[in-house]
Amino acid sequence: MKIKTTIVESYNELVHKVSWPTSKELSASAVVVMLASLIIAVLIFAIDMGFESIMRFIYEKIF
Repeated sequence: MKIKTTIVESYNELVHKVSWPTSKELSASAVVVMLASLIIAVLIFAIDMGFESIMRFIYEKIF
């Protein structure tokens, strides 16, 4: 009986209490996430290239 009650309460909460975003809000959020992902990817790429340059410099001096 508890399982049925839990399922009914969960359904009611999802249908009546949760506020779902509009398509406009969802699109705006998606754009923000894509831009943030792109910025983070560029930063990681730059850091990786920096470390690669440092390691090349070190290895060329040692070997």
